[in-house]
Amino acid sequence: MKDSTSYFLPDFGSLALAAKVLVMAEAIAVIFTIASSDSLGPATLRHFLFLSAYTLTVALVSLILLRVVNRGLRQLSAVVGSLVVVALMLVAVAAVTEGLISGLYALHMIPVRSPGWRLAMLLHSVLIGTVVVLLGLRYLFVSHKAQIDAKLEQEARIQALQSRIRPHFLFNSMNSIASLTRSDPPRAEAALQDLADLFRVLLADARKLVPITAEQEISRQYLEIEKLRLGDRLQVHWTVSNVPRNALIPTLTLQPLLENAIYHGIEPRFGGGTVKIELWGDHSETLNVLISNPIPEVRKHAHGRGNKIAMENIRQRLASHFLDAATLQTFEEGDQYHVKIRMPIVRNQGMDS
Repeated sequence: MKDSTSYFLPDFGSLALAAKVLVMAEAIAVIFTIASSDSLGPATLRHFLFLSAYTLTVALVSLILLRVVNRGLRQLSAVVGSLVVVALMLVAVAAVTEGLISGLYALHMIPVRSPGWRLAMLLHSVLIGTVVVLLGLRYLFVSHKAQIDAKLEQEARIQALQSRIRPHFLFNSMNSIASLTRSDPPRAEAALQDLADLFRVLLADARKLVPITAEQEISRQYLEIEKLRLGDRLQVHWTVSNVPRNALIPTLTLQPLLENAIYHGIEPRFGGGTVKIELWGDHSETLNVLISNPIPEVRKHAHGRGNKIAMENIRQRLASHFLDAATLQTFEEGDQYHVKIRMPIVRNQGMDS
């Protein structure tokens, strides 16, 4: 079985590829016309039209042959497939060249069916065709490798960004759980399970999107852990409206924002406050997330720096998945600080909505 990462041959039935091949054929005709002409004039134009017709015919015949064998070609290895492509395109070059000579004879433009220069022209055409095909295959290989490298780099960047998101509440949570081991063992056990689930997500594959329901659940588990430490100082209000159950979002999109809301908005306030989480979908197939927290009376500069780092991490991860289709905005309104995310609704076809 061929390795999909090393198989660089394209789908030869693609219209986009056919257009590229025809443009390349026309470019070759232009290059050879310029290289073989001393000046511009009617003779040069006729020469160009002749070469253009020849190269376009070779390109069309090659595309037809490759389209016929396209399905079987994709079952071969990259090396064997490349050899088949070279062979078929050289067959096309030879066939079109022979057809051209026959056409010239039929139109009485040459006196004999097999002139003395026939073999030289055929050999010359095949050699040029070989160089062009090899250069084309080299371009396809380099282009494919660049795409694979870019994809691997993007995946590594996503994983690295996620690995930097490590809840600073770990030691506080462990202390809170330790204090419950004697007074309330069942609650301590449930908290340990929530903490284990959270870190299991942190260590998961960041390249994948997860169901919105799973992201909500891990966020609720995180909030339960924080409630052990903050008690009644932390209040949470969820609002979910018109969000498909099969919607997918990048893993750990909500939890870092909730962590910021608690760390920067709830903890500095003596009386604590309420974190509001709103999720809703709109008619443009966009998922909206709005997380709000009260603004503390006195702000700590160190907290502000940490907030910017976390926001940038999330913004970059959203861009890695959705490019410009996702946005993250922060703004203040009255005594509330808001973070709003808009992203396309991507559905998991294996789940019911």
